[in-house]
Amino acid sequence: MDHLTIARSMFGTTMAFHIIFATIGVGLPMMMLAAELLYQKTKDRDYAIMANRWTKTFAVLLGVGIPTGTIAGVQLSLLWPGFMEVIGRVMALPFQIEIYAFLIEALFMSIYVYAANRISSWMRIAALSLVAFGAVASAILITNVHAFQGTPAGFRVEDGRIVDVDPWAAFFNPSFLTSALHVSFSAYTVGAFVIASVSAFKMLRRGLSNRVYEFHQKALMLSLILGLIFSFATALNGHDTTQMLHETQPEKLAAAEGLFETQTHAPLTIGGFTDRETQEVKFGIEIPWALSFLSGNSFDTKVVGLNDFPEEYWPPLFVHTLFNGMVFIGTFLILLSAAGIVWRKFLKKEKYPKIFMWAFCLSGPLAVAGIEFGWIFACTGRQPWNIYRILSTEESVTTATNLGVLFILFVIVYAILAASVVFVLLYYFKRHTVSDDLAKDEKHGPFSLNSNS
Repeated sequence: MDHLTIARSMFGTTMAFHIIFATIGVGLPMMMLAAELLYQKTKDRDYAIMANRWTKTFAVLLGVGIPTGTIAGVQLSLLWPGFMEVIGRVMALPFQIEIYAFLIEALFMSIYVYAANRISSWMRIAALSLVAFGAVASAILITNVHAFQGTPAGFRVEDGRIVDVDPWAAFFNPSFLTSALHVSFSAYTVGAFVIASVSAFKMLRRGLSNRVYEFHQKALMLSLILGLIFSFATALNGHDTTQMLHETQPEKLAAAEGLFETQTHAPLTIGGFTDRETQEVKFGIEIPWALSFLSGNSFDTKVVGLNDFPEEYWPPLFVHTLFNGMVFIGTFLILLSAAGIVWRKFLKKEKYPKIFMWAFCLSGPLAVAGIEFGWIFACTGRQPWNIYRILSTEESVTTATNLGVLFILFVIVYAILAASVVFVLLYYFKRHTVSDDLAKDEKHGPFSLNSNS
């Protein structure tokens, strides 16, 4: 591979690994806060135990998310000096504010972990609220740099020089709000369905006492309710994202839908794969006029096709598959969570059928896969541009060669980190089971949220 391909592969691998921990690191604090709020409202100690146990998982994931995020920052500087030159002059503000967001998250996480049994209930809720705020603020601020790459604002390039820099205009670029909502809703969706997966898997194990089963059932129902809310919100925001792409990155939308000819009443193509030679989506199912309506709330909306752009400006056509994968997973999660809630709350069924339970088990991995598909689609769909219509990826990459060895070493590091996370979580929760925590709570009264428990 040439050094551009290796540089993209190295940074892409880093982000693909980091995004798992970063996303769950945003979603879990929301679940912890929801459990703490339910405990304060119902005085059901099970929710306090949930918040405590999820806190342990969050701490482990945070321990991996921080170094992988640091690696991503270093790689940005070393692999993409042309990009960082623009960012340093125009878009440094989000990076600077993100430091304080992380400080808030870490500070109040420490207070919740080490002093929860020494502070009042409202202070515990305040602490967890600030943890959740810091986590989502960090995600929004970093993602805003990506939003800026697609809709750059706040500067001009004149004779190869950056002039008229307005950091706040760059910060509040046209896709800032849409991007911020999307990363928040999707992260909360992942957090909810990861908990649903674990709860369902535990409920499938034989020999569980009724007390432990009931505990996991409560966690599952909480996850399904929040999962439905945020997966549906993500879908609604996805509609806004489609309209944003129609206005600001039309070739990206055209590639996502495999649309080659500009037209009104454009169809929405589901499934299939894009064939460059025949300029059609093979084996896809077309919904007449739907793409035009999604793009501009009117069937008469003209959607620009790929043939209106030079072919060297076309994104890779496989982004159609990534886009469909993301949409399919999101739709499945909405339907699954809605069906699960109806089955339990409205039909009043005590237990779910096995097929339901295995679907719940798959929901977490599928939600993570959806995040990966979405992130790869967002970044790859912007190609060949690093900063849309201003700086190409080829122009911004380092001139250093011999990156292959570094790439292999980073992959080995990530494999070790992944194995370590799995080992630590399995080891800890095998020694601190739900039944142990429930027994301790019943024996000693109010369950201590202290991390030493």
